[in-house]
Amino acid sequence: MASTRSSSARRGGGLGGAALVVLLALAAWWVQSTHGDTDDPAAGTSPSTSAGTSAGTSSAPGPTSSAPSGMPERDGASGLPYVALADLPPEAAEVVDLIDAGGPFPYEQDGGRFGNYEGLLPDRSDGYYREYTVETPGSDDRGARRIIGGDQGELYWTEDHYESFEVIWR
Repeated sequence: MASTRSSSARRGGGLGGAALVVLLALAAWWVQSTHGDTDDPAAGTSPSTSAGTSAGTSSAPGPTSSAPSGMPERDGASGLPYVALADLPPEAAEVVDLIDAGGPFPYEQDGGRFGNYEGLLPDRSDGYYREYTVETPGSDDRGARRIIGGDQGELYWTEDHYESFEVIWR
């Protein structure tokens, strides 16, 4: 009976070691993602001058995605974090393509004025921003996902109906 307990104890210790390795890997990822590169004006790239991304190559956001070369962590003008277009849901890339083409848009509200009442985007004159619906699969209504476009071509992503924003890098 004693040998069974010591065998179980060894197996439990192995699981604890694996959990420790996973925990350390997550901690390393977190440190890298929260203390990575900052906005570098010398890089000479911006979201509006970077190469476009095909909607067919989009992937779900997550820690396994890699930032495109030259993408800073945060936008210098707004202080908001960047997100690569390729890391957004494929529906977002479809909407960006429609914005670039000038429509047509699937919802009557698309292209309508966005007031920035939350104050999370840079302060601009009334009518500067426009909003566009990004469909949420399985949702019975427009859902919470939106892209906000500025008159200078900048695009902002929100997946929580204006509670937070990221600048789309493309």
